[in-house]
Amino acid sequence: MQFGVCGAPSIAASAARAGFDFFESTVGALLKPREPEDAFLAALAESRAAALPCPVVNCFVPGDLKIAGPDVEFRALEEYVTATFERAGRAGVGVIVFGSGAARQIPERFDAGEARGQLVRFCSMFAPIAQRHGVVVAMEPLNRQECNVLNTVGECAAMVREVAHPGLRLLVDAYHLLRDGDSCADIAANGDLLRHVHIATIPNRLAPGAEPCDFSPFFDALIKAGYNGRLSIEGNIPSPESVLPPALSLMGRLANPARE
Repeated sequence: MQFGVCGAPSIAASAARAGFDFFESTVGALLKPREPEDAFLAALAESRAAALPCPVVNCFVPGDLKIAGPDVEFRALEEYVTATFERAGRAGVGVIVFGSGAARQIPERFDAGEARGQLVRFCSMFAPIAQRHGVVVAMEPLNRQECNVLNTVGECAAMVREVAHPGLRLLVDAYHLLRDGDSCADIAANGDLLRHVHIATIPNRLAPGAEPCDFSPFFDALIKAGYNGRLSIEGNIPSPESVLPPALSLMGRLANPARE
């Protein structure tokens, strides 16, 4: 596996010294799809000057741009994703994480079936645009306290299979999965869809090793799934220089148990 850290370009130096492979920014921070070209170019220059590459970004859709509910504007969504993917292609970003809990949240008293249809329509719209720019969007299951739809690996995998386009694939996140008690077996069962992985401890969303948290079943499922791609720490890292080296060591042991 290749290991990364979510954060600004400033975290890349500490991550590089610890032996990480990449850092993971956000759509808003790097691609700036709602801002002028010069803002994007400045952010791109800063990213390229960092000690590690940035092949993945998260926070796909801002919360005010709704994907489900009565206020969805598909033309605005299409314009937004088109700008996002065009800049991602130029920035060398190959994967965009689709969590976006506030944007995809189903409003109270809105029909859940209709909302799910809107989500399928949205994914079916953006997937071919993403592919044209060399980008894959990885759908992320979010825990039930953060969002009320697409909470499990199984639900997200089912929607990815329904959309059935290579521009849309699956992400699994240890924090969300462990917090809700989701099924590690569903990770192994959907290994063909996996394109990216996030990790952090429960309950405090820290780097692996920063508090007691058993990741063995999670890594076992990734191994059974045949996953050998990127994995990012997405959590609170108050002291990167002290936290990142042991986190990388722990993840390396869990990802390669046969070497112990």
